[in-house]
Amino acid sequence: MPQPKSRKIAILGYRSVGKSSLTIQFVEGQFVDSYDPTIENTFTKMISINGQDYHLQLVDTAGQDEYSIFPQTYSIDINGYILVYSVTSNKSFEVVQVIHEKLLDMVGKVQVPIMLVGNKNDLHMERVISCEEGKALAESWNAAFMESSAKENQIAVEVFRRMILEAEKIDGGTQPGKTSCSVM
Repeated sequence: MPQPKSRKIAILGYRSVGKSSLTIQFVEGQFVDSYDPTIENTFTKMISINGQDYHLQLVDTAGQDEYSIFPQTYSIDINGYILVYSVTSNKSFEVVQVIHEKLLDMVGKVQVPIMLVGNKNDLHMERVISCEEGKALAESWNAAFMESSAKENQIAVEVFRRMILEAEKIDGGTQPGKTSCSVM
């Protein structure tokens, strides 16, 4: 059995989009309906993906807005980023794009493991951001995309599972179908 790999993931997004609800659903298997603004919480969880165990450290961040200064701590030792917006909020969709730009400025890498998540997809009547809009934004970033509802455990688990796979794909250096080249 291979040694567990440690991975640190930051969950970023506008306030009240469900970052904490998604994280708590994944870690504890329960949905928190009340809104209590987060300052910053760190959760840990073991997960097994394709026979490899991962010790996850999840940094559930305070809600950001377009004027927030991107904390430098969110760019150090982070293996992947989950950027969350609410499908019921145009503002959160705009802010997630600003957060993405600040993230790239701070991290300085061209290829950062990022997953864009459109949360609250169970609120059909309140939806203002289509699934296609989310997909198109993620494609423009070369990022993975999923819609979710923090009320559903399976979807929350899949969000974090896919984030790990994205991070591993980039950490692995080569992607399927691409070759590496060495200059000596």
